[in-house]
Amino acid sequence: MLKNAKLGVVVIFAAISLSSCYSYTSVVGKGPQKNQSVTKWNHYVIAGLAPVGVSDSKQMAAGAADYSVTTKQTFVNGLISALTFGIYTPTTTTVEK
Repeated sequence: MLKNAKLGVVVIFAAISLSSCYSYTSVVGKGPQKNQSVTKWNHYVIAGLAPVGVSDSKQMAAGAADYSVTTKQTFVNGLISALTFGIYTPTTTTVEK
């Protein structure tokens, strides 16, 4: 029984330590030109399945024709998600102009 408990602890530790934060980027036009950025949080519940408040990248770009949009789960977002057991799962969107 002790052997199974150790194996369980190892599997849980591996699952937590080997998980990564996801990130994806979209480039619009020629990409960022002015070295300006705007960052907002996106709010999801139930492990990210149900959006509660999601940022609008076009509005964040404020009419710019060339920009990039990066959405990722930062360490802080992941920590909050873990502390709420996935009930609240935020992400961060950054628009660089």
